[in-house]
Amino acid sequence: MTTSMNAITPVSEDDPAAAGPCFSQAALQQVEQIFRRYPADQRRSALLPLLHLAQREFGGWLSRQALDYVAGLIGLAPIRVYEVATFYTMYNLKPVGRYHVQVCTNISCWLCNSDAIAQALQHKLGIGFAETTPDQRFTLTEVECLGACVNAPMMQINDDYYENLTPETAVAVIDQMMEVSP
Repeated sequence: MTTSMNAITPVSEDDPAAAGPCFSQAALQQVEQIFRRYPADQRRSALLPLLHLAQREFGGWLSRQALDYVAGLIGLAPIRVYEVATFYTMYNLKPVGRYHVQVCTNISCWLCNSDAIAQALQHKLGIGFAETTPDQRFTLTEVECLGACVNAPMMQINDDYYENLTPETAVAVIDQMMEVSP
């Protein structure tokens, strides 16, 4: 296999420096594809998709070590990566449950009763916003606009959108997920 000058090399598992996160071979191939989207002298442009990949690869959230790892891949100062990761709410900086339930409470959803949906979900799950159930299955998060205003109110669970919700339909979605084995 030929490698480019910008090839990513995984850290050896025998190396003591390998204690932090490291992308799998499959993820490293995705990293190469992401880098090819941008000019070689503009690798920093790959930051957002690399953070998204890291979040998927490292359990649904970005630890400081994961942020440092991404900074090293791109050649950025870690503070630049921290600035981006803390600005965007799509990046989770602490562990989340298996199902990350994000309820939109922005104006369009709020006008369509998202408060009642939030209350129903909090009651059903027994947690508030920014909390995770004791079994680590559900994390409930209040978010700003998720870009589905035409079908408000809505929520996102992991990568799936649920739109035109009522408190009852939102709880029904959670009930279905509770039936799935942990």
